[in-house]
Amino acid sequence: EVVVENVYSGPVRTGFVDVLARMGADITHDAATGDLTVRASSLTGTVVEAAEVPGLVDEVPVLAVAAACAEGETRFCGVGELRVKETDRLATTSSELGAMGARVRVEGDDLIVVGGPLRGAEVDSHGDHRIAMACAVAALVAEGPTVVSGWDAVDTSYPAFGRDLEGLRA
Repeated sequence: EVVVENVYSGPVRTGFVDVLARMGADITHDAATGDLTVRASSLTGTVVEAAEVPGLVDEVPVLAVAAACAEGETRFCGVGELRVKETDRLATTSSELGAMGARVRVEGDDLIVVGGPLRGAEVDSHGDHRIAMACAVAALVAEGPTVVSGWDAVDTSYPAFGRDLEGLRA
């Protein structure tokens, strides 16, 4: 069980929790405290509709990692906006998860991920903090070591991410 305290839960920032819950994640949010509690669970693929994307667009790379760990296919519809972030996140999410053995493809403005095992690899953040963090999360479930080049990109938004992620290891 992991508890993340004081998670902002504004209406435009909780889409990722809804998607994970729909995938079967054992995840609860206490609105009074802001605490998010997550327990190990099996995930299944889902469709993330374009109308949901504004509430989770920045989380698509890490949700793609969850999709790679899920049974079946997950389709993120209408995520073309990812092409104009710090990097082309459609391309970088696809290439870096692909390097780790994920079955990922881009069809127009959709990102499709088919669940399966991940393997350690040398991956690149492409200077994008969200890609670096997604690769680090993927490394936790991958078989074998992973090296993330350009790790310092996480300093943009969460300098303590590596330390905090390491603290979750049991």
